[in-house]
Amino acid sequence: MPDRIIIADDHPLFRAALGHAVAKVWPAAEIVEASSAAEARSELDQGAEALLLDLHMEDSHGLSVLMDLRQDFPALPVAIVSASEEPRVFSAAKQLGAAAFIPKSASLDEMRDALSAVREGDSWFPESGIEDDDDLGRIASLTPAQRRILGAIRQGLLNKQIAYELDISEATVKAHITAIFRKLGVVSRTQAALVAAKLDVEQPVADCSAD
Repeated sequence: MPDRIIIADDHPLFRAALGHAVAKVWPAAEIVEASSAAEARSELDQGAEALLLDLHMEDSHGLSVLMDLRQDFPALPVAIVSASEEPRVFSAAKQLGAAAFIPKSASLDEMRDALSAVREGDSWFPESGIEDDDDLGRIASLTPAQRRILGAIRQGLLNKQIAYELDISEATVKAHITAIFRKLGVVSRTQAALVAAKLDVEQPVADCSAD
């Protein structure tokens, strides 16, 4: 059975460009395209050798999607492919378990080099010059349920609203929030939201994938 390589990006033209790079590195691979994180997850349930993941799609914005996929598919190499050029984002993606970070401005040769490294079990990242962020490590220690509640806190939802949205009791919400504060080393919702904001990745105004 050929390797399956999943390309998750909501720009069809850029998926096609990535497909050409993948075909050079995995000539016999089955290339599967997905336009959303949900589609990618559905395809991953059928197995994959690697995932190429855009950080900005209709149902995903920022590094939270990387954390969720790494939680559910810990052995899967995930190469981030993004229009972001921020060194902070390169470093954060590496710290959160990505196998590579490929800027969308990269040349086809650079894309092939990065994908070749992933295929060989190595990593490939642009130089960031930024050290690991302890807050990201703390966020990574949260359970999926705690991360969902942290996201609800960022939206400004009250405990009663969070309980309704997640179909759990308010007592369970309070217990999770206590654990979240302890793990993040914070004492308020505002502080927790500021830590969680480190997962955000600003969408560049001019996305080179649309050129």
